Amino acid sequence: MKIAITGKGGVGKTTLAAVLSRLYADAGRPVLAVDVDPDSNLGLALGFTPAELLDITPVSRMSGLIAERTGSSKENYGKFFKINPRVSDIPDRFSHEKNGVRLLVMGTVETGGGGCVCPEHVVLRRVISNLVLAREDVVIMDMEAGLEHLGRGTADMVDRFIVVVEPGARSVQTYENVRRLAADLGVRRVSVAANKVRGREDEEFIANHVPVKDLLGVIRFDDAVINADKDGLSPFDACPAATADIMKIKGAIDEPDLEI
Repeated sequence: MKIAITGKGGVGKTTLAAVLSRLYADAGRPVLAVDVDPDSNLGLALGFTPAELLDITPVSRMSGLIAERTGSSKENYGKFFKINPRVSDIPDRFSHEKNGVRLLVMGTVETGGGGCVCPEHVVLRRVISNLVLAREDVVIMDMEAGLEHLGRGTADMVDRFIVVVEPGARSVQTYENVRRLAADLGVRRVSVAANKVRGREDEEFIANHVPVKDLLGVIRFDDAVINADKDGLSPFDACPAATADIMKIKGAIDEPDLEI
């Protein structure tokens, strides 16, 4: 099972990624949660303490490892380096375990413009390809609001893209953009999890903007999620109502695909 979760900032995709990871781990599955969002906070949502997270170096900042694997150096930076480096050992060597879930923090490339081809970017994309194509774990990726880290041949092997939306035009626009980008990459299955739903009016908004076949489920607005974030607690441990809603979403994800 390979799941990529995306959505605009603040919609709750990290909460969904963390609780899904904990639910699969509780079900006895080996789980690798991957933080691909530059605004990295998946670790806190999984139950890591701030002190524990200080000891985790994002892959993108492992300059020595990146130089070794790509053959890059200060002298030839941006000129000559391997575009197919060995990365298969990185998830096991540099992930950290908590509550039955292993966390791998990818980080972001902080230099260069959009779409840059640099050693850091090459390594990040190769690691993600390896996670999707070669790992037997349940892999849950907390993505940024887009599919920039995924290329053709990787994206179409992801079992499901989940766009987290809240009742609002900008959030729905992000879903439509992701669906279009995914189609360009050959991906058919883009699903939606509606978050922060307060009542019938919000439910009607979602129903009017998201096809029924794409909607995995609804996560009701819950002050406990906000309080858990303030207190640095995992929503899985502190928010039973939200966890129950996400359990239903997991059930929808796990249903057999009956499409031909």
